[in-house]
Amino acid sequence: MSVERHVLIEEIAQYLKVNTISDYCPNGLQVEGKAQIKRIVSGVTASQALIDAAIELQADALLVHHGYFWKGEDQCITGMKQRRIKALLTHDINLLAYHLPLDVHPEVGNNVQLAQRLGLTVTGSLEPDNPRSVGLIGTLAAPVSASDFATRIESALGRTPLVFDQQTPIQKVAWCTGGAQGYIEQAIAAGADAYITGEVSERTFHEAQENGISFFAAGHHATERYGVQALGEWLAERFDIEHQYVECDNPV
Repeated sequence: MSVERHVLIEEIAQYLKVNTISDYCPNGLQVEGKAQIKRIVSGVTASQALIDAAIELQADALLVHHGYFWKGEDQCITGMKQRRIKALLTHDINLLAYHLPLDVHPEVGNNVQLAQRLGLTVTGSLEPDNPRSVGLIGTLAAPVSASDFATRIESALGRTPLVFDQQTPIQKVAWCTGGAQGYIEQAIAAGADAYITGEVSERTFHEAQENGISFFAAGHHATERYGVQALGEWLAERFDIEHQYVECDNPV
């Protein structure tokens, strides 16, 4: 089976409520390819390696979380950007990218998908006054030590997290996938025992240490693998088309 490109894009826009979210990049179709789509390849970032994989798999569309045309970047199509876009255009592959809409979605969103893998029950938003908050608050079924929780993260994500262990039991957890180390302030204000994100800054150690909150940097890429996979599977089932996720490992 196949689906017309405009139908697929409209369906995703409605499902993710794209028009309700202000973002740092365009969400949706970023590079136009074939009008009919029957095979989607998904991945975290539209890197050259992922594009090459999509070409090899004869994809009609590449579905990613991190696409192109970010605010503040050079608008010229040169160098690495030229090579990537040229490859997509040469092989008539659509590039579909969804950033914040894919972080916050309550079913296929990165944060909800991460919670499912870590055994976290969502209880609320990391920003109570923001109905579209990216981060979440939740609980574990029973308290665990930071070292045991780190083992759980490593088992679920396939990589060892950086841990600032405050030697206190963890049950109430805050998290936000990707590069969201700055949200540790909201996690502290919410009274969380621990905060999980992808990346870490120098000041994060002091913020965690001085506020008695355990911190886990589990990788930007590793924490954001699962939303795009879930969206791809949702599309495959809805339109009876093919979907394959491609893992291009990134240690960050």
